[in-house]
Amino acid sequence: MRKMTAAVSGVVLVVGFGIAQGSGNRALGGMVLAVGAFYCVFQWWKLAGPVRAGLSLVIFAVAFVASHPLGKVIGSWPSVLLVAFVTAASAYLITKPRSGVIENS
Repeated sequence: MRKMTAAVSGVVLVVGFGIAQGSGNRALGGMVLAVGAFYCVFQWWKLAGPVRAGLSLVIFAVAFVASHPLGKVIGSWPSVLLVAFVTAASAYLITKPRSGVIENS
């Protein structure tokens, strides 16, 4: 579950951006981000507890915000892919299961 949720956190950033850009509807892309973030936080909370879930959510949000100015420097897609990778990697590292929690795959 830890690997999958970390991957989802990164993929959601890419898919949300792709939907917003492709459809021209930023709100629709934002909805994808919100639903994905909610799913991830729910899973992280169960696995690693509220502090680590909150920290992972903050990193997710900061990555989303940082992708905008970074996109002006390196381009939109490279920026989104970079922050998605950083988000997924940090989520995986931070959400180590609490003691007593058995991780499903």
